Amino acid sequence: MKNAILLFSIVLLTISCKKDNTLQKNIAKINTDIKIERFDRLFAEANSKDLPKLKQAYPFMFSEKYSDSFWIAKKADTLQIQLFNEVDKTFTDFNDVETEIESLFNHLKYYFPEFNPPRIITVTNDVDYRHRVIVTDTIALIALDNYLGSDHEFYGSIPKYLRAHFVKEQLVVDLADAYAKKYIHQTQKRTLLDEMIYAGKLLYFKDKVIPFKTEAERMGYSPEQLRWAIANESYIWRYFVERELLFSTDSKLPSRFINPAPFTKFYLEEIDADSPGRLGQFIGWQIVRAYMQQNDVALKDMLIKSTEDIFNNTKFKPRK
Repeated sequence: MKNAILLFSIVLLTISCKKDNTLQKNIAKINTDIKIERFDRLFAEANSKDLPKLKQAYPFMFSEKYSDSFWIAKKADTLQIQLFNEVDKTFTDFNDVETEIESLFNHLKYYFPEFNPPRIITVTNDVDYRHRVIVTDTIALIALDNYLGSDHEFYGSIPKYLRAHFVKEQLVVDLADAYAKKYIHQTQKRTLLDEMIYAGKLLYFKDKVIPFKTEAERMGYSPEQLRWAIANESYIWRYFVERELLFSTDSKLPSRFINPAPFTKFYLEEIDADSPGRLGQFIGWQIVRAYMQQNDVALKDMLIKSTEDIFNNTKFKPRK
């Protein structure tokens, strides 16, 4: 009997892998051809004669409040020159990143046929890490000075748990996250479960549009942090349920379980120090994954489902 079950499981896994391979081949055929516009370089290399043409080509990059002399002085600033040089060293070759962005856009086009690839424009923004990526219907701005490596000297004053994400490999993940927020509909988040399901939608969206990134990268965890979350999934779920936190509207809960933090605040000495932050997001991800496995729902439709609909139609069982 055990051998039969094992054989059945292997057959199912083989069929699933074949379907996934076929899907990825079909998505690759979409072949969205993009061009990266290196505004960061164009601005760094521009002189006073070049500036009018640059302003004409990129009017949205130049505030009318400032004269040409302001921009010339800015690009000649010592710190700006150092910033440009460091970005140029890290992103001398943009081919790998461009390939990942094209794959992201292929997946977006597959799941959302109305999607049209925007202009991709790279910039520097004085390490404003809260705005690493900005997307509109027609433009995607990527601030490259936020991806120079987690130990870069520019990030010395930024907490370690935040700058851990300031690596080139995270760029396409941030871009996918920005698009997820455009496509996901969520009513006002009142309970912890609302927050968890919203985060779960974001992460499941990334499962689908950047499957070439690892689960740890999609989550923004190190491999060790992801292993910790998986190993303790049952305990985390039990903690939420036994303390009746899921439907709580306590405004302190997001900062404990959802928002970026060096660790998750269970307020238990034996576990807090070892735990990664944002474990509420991780559990929300598993709930949404379970919902999609158990229900015949398209990605597009799931993104607009309510918290109640997803939770009530999911038989979520954490890994033990």
